[in-house]
Amino acid sequence: MSDHEGLDLAALDRHLREAGIPRSGELRAEFISGGRSNLTFLIADDASKWVLRRPPLHGLTPSAHDMAREYRVVAALAGTAVPVARAVTMRDDDSVLGAPFQMVEYVPGRVVRYTRELEALGGPETIEACVDALIAVLADLHAVDPDAVGLGDFGKPTGYLERQVRRWGSQWSLVRRDDDPCDGDVAALHEKLAQAIPPQSRSAIVHGDYRIDNTILDADDPTRVAAVLDWEMSTLGDPLSDAALMCVYRHPTFHLVHADAAWASELIPPEDALAEKYSRAAGQSLDHWDFYMALAYFKLAIIGAGIAYRARESGATDDTDKVQQAVAPLLAAGLTQLG
Repeated sequence: MSDHEGLDLAALDRHLREAGIPRSGELRAEFISGGRSNLTFLIADDASKWVLRRPPLHGLTPSAHDMAREYRVVAALAGTAVPVARAVTMRDDDSVLGAPFQMVEYVPGRVVRYTRELEALGGPETIEACVDALIAVLADLHAVDPDAVGLGDFGKPTGYLERQVRRWGSQWSLVRRDDDPCDGDVAALHEKLAQAIPPQSRSAIVHGDYRIDNTILDADDPTRVAAVLDWEMSTLGDPLSDAALMCVYRHPTFHLVHADAAWASELIPPEDALAEKYSRAAGQSLDHWDFYMALAYFKLAIIGAGIAYRARESGATDDTDKVQQAVAPLLAAGLTQLG
């Protein structure tokens, strides 16, 4: 039984046995991903496979890595039209692994992160059908009644847009460079957003980071979503903000934030086509859409600046300049949306 940094398999094994989770043979672990977000491991014994997520070892931001929150929404959505992995166990303290963690059943399938993986799904018709399936799942999520699944208190049902504008505006001061040339555009876009906040379209469960690489596609049928992943940003909010961020991730500049990102590929329909697909799938009009898109551009710009900031702080500067270059055009796109 060998360990990875941040993962004590002997302690995890004791926890699983004490929790009454069926076990067969020695636990094994494989590191899947991590660094900018939570650490993810594939855990297996002779009979079962699970996926375990825990916060990163360094630079933890508690609000972005709430294990209990992520686990709760996955458990609540079981049995709905939204495909999720079966919840297995969770600890919201450091008594087992030295940090909170959550574990769900392993879902086999494809995770499409890069353009080459998107191309491997099939021709244009297959990719179009895959996009339609992804958008249908997002619409299904927004159609779930939070009270009916025990998530009525998962967030504040009103004031979401005001909080988003305030939150992402305040984040800039934490991630900006000294004498940052984007200061003026950040201030201008933040002011425009604050003045243009529309009435909330409605309240729904929002994913907060929805795009193709945060899902698992069926291994045999890429036009079927097997599971939605990465719920750490989920809450109760305005579903149009969720849809707009999905569209903004399609912007070519996203390649600078995540190199060769599949969702930013030209094989994916452009932003306006994605928006229309969502509107039809959800049966929801796109009122005040320019605001929602501008807010999404603003959010993604600040996220990009945050990635560059953490890279500078850690000394991992290989991609810092490239990611930093995404901030200005994203801010400019947001300003264009609001005129």
